[in-house]
Amino acid sequence: MTKDTAKRFSTGTIPLLYALPLADDGSPDNAKTYVRIPLDRHRQCHLRFILKAGSIGSSNAVLNIYQGSSFSHSVPFNAQQYCDIELSCPGAYAYHVSLDGKRGRSGYFVVEPRLYNNLPLDAVMIQSLIPKWMGPLSQWQSHIDLVKRSGYNMIHFAPMQQRGSSNSPYSIRDQRLFSDDLFDSPVRADERVRLVKSVLTDIQTKEGIMCLSDVVWNHTSFDSPFLVDHPDAGYNLDNSPHLRPAYELDNALLALSEDMDKHGLPRSIRTVQDVDAVVTHIKQVVFPQLKLWEYKVVDPAQYTDEAIKGIDPTPYDQEDPRGKPIAVQADLFARHAICDKPGVRFQSVDLSRAVSFVQALADSAMDRVTLFKKLVSHHNLVKYQEYDKDVEVALDNIRSRLIYTRLDEAGPRLGDVSKSCPLLESYFTRIENAALANNGWIWNADPMQDFAGTDSSAYLRREVIIWGDCVKLRFGQSPKDNPWLWSHMRAYTEQVASLFDGVRIDNCHSTPLHVAEYLLNAARLVNPDLYVLAELFTGSPEKDIHFVSRLGIHALVREAMQAWDPHELSRLVHRHGGKPVGSMDQDLNWKIIDYNGEKAWMIPIENGSTPRALFMDCTHDNQTPYQKRSAQDTLPNAAVVAFSDCATGSVKGYDEIYPYLLDIVDEKRLYSPFLKHPVGIVDVKAKLQKLHLSMSLDGYTEVHVHHEGDYILVHRQHPETHDGYLLIARTAFPTPQGGIKPIRLHMTTLSYLFGASLEVDIVNDETKYLMGFPSTIRDLEEPNYLKEPEGYIEIQLPDAFIPGSIYVFKTSIGDDLDEISQSVSDVPDTVIKPLDLLDCNVLLYRCEAEEWDASGGNGVYDVPNWGKMTYAGLEGFMSVLRPIIRDNDLGHPLCDNLRQGSWAMDYVQNRLKPYPHCEGVREWFASRFDTIRTKLPDFLVPKYFAIAIHTMYQRVRDHALSLMSPFVYSSLDPFVHQLALCSVQLHGVVPSTSLYPKEVAPTLAAGLPHFSHGYMRTWGRDVFLSLRGLLLVTGQYEAAKQHILGFAATLRYGLLPNLLDAGRSPRYNARDAVWFFMQSVQDYYTMAPNGASILEERVSRRFPKDNEYVSVEEGYTWECSLAELVQEIMQHHAQGIHFREHNAGTKIDSQMKDEGFNIDIQVDWSTGVLVGGNIWNCGTWMDKMGESEKAGNKGYPGTSRDGAPVEITGLLKSALRWILKLNRNQFPWTGVQVGNETVTYHDWNDRLQKNFERIYYIPTDPSNDEAYAVNPNIIHRRGIYKDVYKATEPYTEYQFRPNLCVAMVVAPELFDPVHAAGCLNLMNKVLLGPLGMRTLDPADMRYRPYYNNSDDSDDFDVAKGRNYHQGPEWLWLTGYYLRAAYKMGTLSPPAIARILTAHRDEIEQSAWAGLPELTNKDGETCWDSCFSQAWSASGLLDILYSLYEDSKA
Repeated sequence: MTKDTAKRFSTGTIPLLYALPLADDGSPDNAKTYVRIPLDRHRQCHLRFILKAGSIGSSNAVLNIYQGSSFSHSVPFNAQQYCDIELSCPGAYAYHVSLDGKRGRSGYFVVEPRLYNNLPLDAVMIQSLIPKWMGPLSQWQSHIDLVKRSGYNMIHFAPMQQRGSSNSPYSIRDQRLFSDDLFDSPVRADERVRLVKSVLTDIQTKEGIMCLSDVVWNHTSFDSPFLVDHPDAGYNLDNSPHLRPAYELDNALLALSEDMDKHGLPRSIRTVQDVDAVVTHIKQVVFPQLKLWEYKVVDPAQYTDEAIKGIDPTPYDQEDPRGKPIAVQADLFARHAICDKPGVRFQSVDLSRAVSFVQALADSAMDRVTLFKKLVSHHNLVKYQEYDKDVEVALDNIRSRLIYTRLDEAGPRLGDVSKSCPLLESYFTRIENAALANNGWIWNADPMQDFAGTDSSAYLRREVIIWGDCVKLRFGQSPKDNPWLWSHMRAYTEQVASLFDGVRIDNCHSTPLHVAEYLLNAARLVNPDLYVLAELFTGSPEKDIHFVSRLGIHALVREAMQAWDPHELSRLVHRHGGKPVGSMDQDLNWKIIDYNGEKAWMIPIENGSTPRALFMDCTHDNQTPYQKRSAQDTLPNAAVVAFSDCATGSVKGYDEIYPYLLDIVDEKRLYSPFLKHPVGIVDVKAKLQKLHLSMSLDGYTEVHVHHEGDYILVHRQHPETHDGYLLIARTAFPTPQGGIKPIRLHMTTLSYLFGASLEVDIVNDETKYLMGFPSTIRDLEEPNYLKEPEGYIEIQLPDAFIPGSIYVFKTSIGDDLDEISQSVSDVPDTVIKPLDLLDCNVLLYRCEAEEWDASGGNGVYDVPNWGKMTYAGLEGFMSVLRPIIRDNDLGHPLCDNLRQGSWAMDYVQNRLKPYPHCEGVREWFASRFDTIRTKLPDFLVPKYFAIAIHTMYQRVRDHALSLMSPFVYSSLDPFVHQLALCSVQLHGVVPSTSLYPKEVAPTLAAGLPHFSHGYMRTWGRDVFLSLRGLLLVTGQYEAAKQHILGFAATLRYGLLPNLLDAGRSPRYNARDAVWFFMQSVQDYYTMAPNGASILEERVSRRFPKDNEYVSVEEGYTWECSLAELVQEIMQHHAQGIHFREHNAGTKIDSQMKDEGFNIDIQVDWSTGVLVGGNIWNCGTWMDKMGESEKAGNKGYPGTSRDGAPVEITGLLKSALRWILKLNRNQFPWTGVQVGNETVTYHDWNDRLQKNFERIYYIPTDPSNDEAYAVNPNIIHRRGIYKDVYKATEPYTEYQFRPNLCVAMVVAPELFDPVHAAGCLNLMNKVLLGPLGMRTLDPADMRYRPYYNNSDDSDDFDVAKGRNYHQGPEWLWLTGYYLRAAYKMGTLSPPAIARILTAHRDEIEQSAWAGLPELTNKDGETCWDSCFSQAWSASGLLDILYSLYEDSKA
């Protein structure tokens, strides 16, 4: 976004489209359950809900919207899997997505109001005034003039309603009547409303100031007349009988207040000893006399033996109490038989139910009586313990309260104890025929719990800091519980909403959430653009968000005066101040799109919202700077607040430097109407307020805060132009914190605006009116600057800059930013078009070993204090930058590294020098980085480096996708793109290996980082398991063909090598690699353009026709066609393969026993299957060899799978089926020679088809065993297919493993559909993990799901990772399972999408941009796994491609 674009955004009329991504099932991300969206009077605003591409049931997804708790409307998602709603009405909204009738998790969004004059919410500047100190309405003008002069644009009026006897504005006597003292003479209620409305309207229209007032919902004054007529409006002893014990205690304490002398207690409490004497008396006399335990326990004397014996019990059908501890039995007994009646002494027992319970435990009548008494006794014991705890807590709270109210210097220091000044505040208001619980607050209370409710003992325990003048209101759960109260408070709320621009919810944390929600909904019907503040102290950010999202609160009151030192004050400014300077989200993620035929800003919602703050320098509830710090700190404290990017506020008197917190109850003086200016900091505050307003209107949303010693620096900047304003404030806390290092700015121009220092005369004279200390503001001259080399400038602070001083500057970094932004955001096509996918591999990827190999010694970039990146290419940088961009984490070590020097930039461009094809990219980086180095201040380097990296990354990434198949480049599913890019990640040129020994050719790595270079990079099995998904599905046909031909050249004894080693020293220990190769040839034949021609390709052979193992120099003496090579494979296997590996012994395998080097494979012609291997080798993909001498497993394969593995049988059948379909001109062979006989391919195919079910299936019903080749004595799970047939160790045949999915995919015709479906359903329950497939049934005795290759234990099964395939969950098999289940109809596309949810999340979050090789149990990360594995990505591309092809059909 350029300067001009930024200006157009902040002032234009282009519609705004906020984009909220939802999870696969339509639920909001946990971090995005609450978002807030500002409205603009001048342009439309929409919210787009986006389901992830490929989401579950996205075709019938419906978005349901609720306003408050009432259903509003539904919107269906469209074919592109999103739906838009227009945001026109402010309020609090909930939503959920319905999929197939299932309701997803709810989320919340708050549409913010459009304030007067279209004022942004963060531009609000509020001053709190107490109307009773302003005099009647007719005398208000002088106070309003001062508000305007000070620069405030909103007034917060404390409640203006009729006050109760205490005279507190927050103890309202009549919610519907404005206070008498607002008027010069008595007037009717309706006339009062008219007069108040007239004054408020004039304040807004004539002065341009909005007005806001409190709503007090959770209590009323103790003398409110309606309490007599509607005692149910409060918590009385009839509707809340659980409070009776607390009431009796309260009465006793009041009585004690009158009888102190009688009990020998001091009326004048002057010492802690006096307090302890009173508390001891309460403990030893008052509590025992009250016998409050009787409200908890059962009186056993009421239940005689005869009564118990004579009861006819009711049936007992609850939880069986037998054998349980007595405590559990007593609890079950109480729940079943004791009738808990609050407020009644002694709980009653339902004898019929009680006897039924004891009868379940005791046989004889006498035993039942004894047990009854025992259970009652134990129940009472628990209740006595509860009572003792209640008393203990109550006494502790009584003692603490006495010390605070009588002794503490910060307390009220009450006088002698008497009836009018009782020992403790009364917890109850006593009116005619009723006692009502007073309101208050509790330290660290749970705001979701009603502390006067039945589940709370707070009143008995004296935990409530009581407000004796306020009765707590009891609403119930809905209006039907208390119709009059709900109606009365609704009318009160509607009246306030009709008169004021906003409301402040007093004591929000103690207001029942459902009540506040109901009343705010009513208020918004009257005033849709109502601005809502709240006094909310929940003690938890999560609970704050719960309240804010449900109620649509627009700002929470927060206070700078709560800071105890400059560091804490700077932390508060940082927290509420705005985004960090140099934030990247707006530049990199916002964009203009075509929307409904016009342009619109698309603004992605990257994170959930945090509640806005109303950041006040001081509130009317807290002490002044003079009381807490020093009077001089008034100015710097106000200045740092004004520089915050949020709503700000103050209390009347702060700017005039009132000495003390005013007592809102007892203070009788009025604000002075006779101020002579200048007064206090009023005029400087006006400058700061004007600047705050300007910065908010112009979009200065980025803030940098620096604290050092007594100094706080706040630099607020525009996110695009980076013009800014700098505040230097020297605080005046009581304890000096020290000086500051030289203040240096880089490549920044300074313009001095103003400076001031506050001097205060401390005078404690009593005044007729409320007035502040005499004070003087000293204007400070512009400081001196020192220009330094490399574009630095130092601000030299003079001696006059004393505590209580501020400087304000305007800053600029010049006019080049627009050009720089344009240059780093644009890559010419001429730079990108010459690149092929191998170039993209270099530019995007290359892990440490690959880069080291290719560069001759240079690895990935190493970030100091963070670590090495995953890749040398752009993906490595993006994996680090993505969360930095998303979260604006400018404190990340990479950002520090970029600010300190150009090392990262040098690395990015210099690593490309050896690659001629990438020269254009290198030159582009060089020119942009040179600009960043020389023309930008260091604090902006991370941002513009990130833009440059992101720009090039996106262009190269998009270009790579454009070179792939239509399935990939036309897909709207990012998951398809991510998987397809794994082919670019894993296919590249590494000098240390190749497909051929004498030339460097690109190869496919098995996985990163472990299989990245040298002979370990390219494996026969891995290549051909991955070839279809990574190369054919993505349209990389030439790469696929080269791998087919490259491996074909090394065919020996009818086998392909597992480790290719560029054909130099290939090793032939894999029985399955050649069959995955055959499947790949078949796939190429059917999928590639002119794929049939591959059979005509000539293959130069690495080994002679007699299969002798010769050197590279002696090889490549003959050639054949690929068709001939296919026939050779079939012939070799048909006649049997028997040889010993070349160089057998420790030279090629230091772990294997000697017998393991013998390779034997033959056809069992009775069934047609290939049988091979022995118990000392492992010739399938499950190839882990034991390595631990300590555990004794060295040379013992973890999974030998000798015999006929099910997947090889399936691959063989697939090959035969394909051969039978080939044109005889392409493939003239019709069979194989076995001895003197010819076995036709038809015959071989038929033998497999005929026998497969018989020899592999394990029937569900044992009565069918005779029809199958099974040993019932070994079977431990039925309805599955064997993993192997004809194994040396028969038990291993019956192990339930996922390998059969391969056979089911490539040769589905082998399987009985019913048997297959049953097996797949069982596999879903037993073997399917979060990401991978469990490689062994968890019920198997050899199941070991945690792979740790460095395990040096003496455990035979797991030492040195021998359990690699004995339970750990492999991802490549998930792809085959999904394809098999889809083919067999046991999984629908939505069900597949549901399973793939975890894979989408994994690849999106992976620093390797891939899917891992395997996980440990239940998806737990395996740190010995490759983090990006070729066949893991390939398998999922295969299933997605299958779904794509079927959708086209």
